[in-house]
Amino acid sequence: MIQLFEPLSSAWRGRDPFELLFALEGEEYRRVKSRRTFRFEIDGEGFFAKVHRGIGYREIFKNLFSLKLPVAGAENEYRALLKLKALGIPTMEVAGFGSRGKNIAHRESFLVTRELKNMVSLEDVTKNWATEPPPSALRHLLIRRLAESSGAMHRAGINHRDCYLCHFLTAPDDPQKVLYIIDLHRAQCRNKVPYHYHVKDVAGLLFSSMNCAIRRRDVLRFVRIYAQKPLREEFTQRAKFYRDVARAAEKLYRKEFRKEPPRWF
Repeated sequence: MIQLFEPLSSAWRGRDPFELLFALEGEEYRRVKSRRTFRFEIDGEGFFAKVHRGIGYREIFKNLFSLKLPVAGAENEYRALLKLKALGIPTMEVAGFGSRGKNIAHRESFLVTRELKNMVSLEDVTKNWATEPPPSALRHLLIRRLAESSGAMHRAGINHRDCYLCHFLTAPDDPQKVLYIIDLHRAQCRNKVPYHYHVKDVAGLLFSSMNCAIRRRDVLRFVRIYAQKPLREEFTQRAKFYRDVARAAEKLYRKEFRKEPPRWF
């Protein structure tokens, strides 16, 4: 299965995109045994490519024994991006996708997306908030946008599995602060997000904001917009969910920073 869109199809017509991408050099962002992520240009336009080689049976069984679903290629991310786009949730634009091989252990695939230019991650936007508090209007707008985009993603049945502030981008000069969801390599699409993965995603957002001097009212504002319900109703109906989110976020913080998390609630 191969799908290439302009300008890639005109530049590479008649050539094997797998061979081209596997041999292509560019600014490398990540390389692991079975996957490489890099940036390249065609006719002055920037693209990002993720190329996947077979992960092998060892990696498959290692994940299964750890009760994890193995990510065997680019198809998960491709389908998540298409679903987000169909729902009008800002994300990366697919320029090309290909997959070949029936054996999951040896399947090869690629995903090419157009570059999101002049963007900055929420992690970078908020990294100095503890010492340099932002204007209230900016804080409130970014909380709203984060709650809207993550809430829409989860209601659509998509769980990110790497749901941290660094994977939400915005343009510094955008007064509306539209957020783009990126890096959906491990994303899963279902009719409904399972409880465990729902907790994991929301806990990831809370964990990655703990050093930003978040306040009780910030969390409450996020929950109200995220859930699209009055706070009293949401906390009454889903008290266990938010307790589990808090515990998971604090556990992540201790593991990452080897210290107790700051008081946030």
